[in-house]
Amino acid sequence: MYTTTDLLLFLISMICIAFLIYLFSKKKQFFEPPPIEIVKNLLETHVRFYQQLNATDKIKFESRVLAFLKKIRITGVSTTVEDMDRVLIAAAGIVPIFAFEGWEYRNLHEVLVYPGSFREDFQIEGSGRDVLGMVGNGAMQNVMVISQHDLRKGFQITSDTSNTAIHEFVHLMDQTDGSIDGNIEALLPHQFALPFLKRIHQEMDLIKNGQSDLNPYGTKNEAEFLAVAAEYFFEQPQLMEQKHPELFELLKQLFEP
Repeated sequence: MYTTTDLLLFLISMICIAFLIYLFSKKKQFFEPPPIEIVKNLLETHVRFYQQLNATDKIKFESRVLAFLKKIRITGVSTTVEDMDRVLIAAAGIVPIFAFEGWEYRNLHEVLVYPGSFREDFQIEGSGRDVLGMVGNGAMQNVMVISQHDLRKGFQITSDTSNTAIHEFVHLMDQTDGSIDGNIEALLPHQFALPFLKRIHQEMDLIKNGQSDLNPYGTKNEAEFLAVAAEYFFEQPQLMEQKHPELFELLKQLFEP
């Protein structure tokens, strides 16, 4: 005969099992991407990197975009996330890692899309809203936050060297060795590390002296320089090769091994 205590323990056990099943299913959750034809159309319309690929590489790019969208949750905060936003976020993530087969962002679980700029404490109201994108830490670990306006702007304006989403994904690449410091140890061969760091500081000095067309935000630190330079490299590769040939070659060794 079962006692009240036995029944209570049984109920607690069932609740614990149900909770564990919920957690497991949440980790394995599958996010349905847009249909492939919509993905292809959006890539062909908005993503210049994709437009310049050959037919075989376009298929590979599409496949990786779909894999990204199946794995990473994309959530709108005070805004509606559309298929275009999802595809542009995924494309921005694939662009800097396209040369690396099998690379995944293991340090990213969710992208939060805000309508516009926000504060460093992730608030979307009040003064000091000058952040366009950010890789979270602490309670926001494994989360990226990005302005919807600047996400779209980065792909719609093709005459500049800026792309906020690519900038943030380069930070995520940088973070794979444990810190966002401008040195992607997992990708940069040891013999190139010192020349690369030297070139970074030379270019930072040129920016400070008004002798470079790289975004002045790149003078903040080595990590921001890497992200700014990567934006330029992927948005205007021909122009960078012409104006910054040494930096272009170093970035090519980093992103196109």
